[in-house]
Amino acid sequence: MGNLTRVADVSDIAPGGVRIVKVERKTLAVFNIDGTLYAIDNTCRHRGGPLGEGKLEGTTVTCPWHGWKYNISTGENLTKPDKKIATYPVTVKEDSIFVEIS
Repeated sequence: MGNLTRVADVSDIAPGGVRIVKVERKTLAVFNIDGTLYAIDNTCRHRGGPLGEGKLEGTTVTCPWHGWKYNISTGENLTKPDKKIATYPVTVKEDSIFVEIS
């Protein structure tokens, strides 16, 4: 098990919303999809676009720079399957959101 880091309150990320956070020198995007929270690397594998600023449809985020698409629940790249991004476990305790970095 990795380190759990508190990144926000549950109320900070409305359903359909995102929050960009820094954890252990990484920049992550934490999404709230209908009450389920997901954390991914905020950096697109193509040219480093900010995924947290991308268009979200269901569990798919589209990079705002060049249109690469990622499944935020698995990290799978829907444009280039060999370019997966990291995902991180999210835990909620007493209305606080924690992300686990291994």
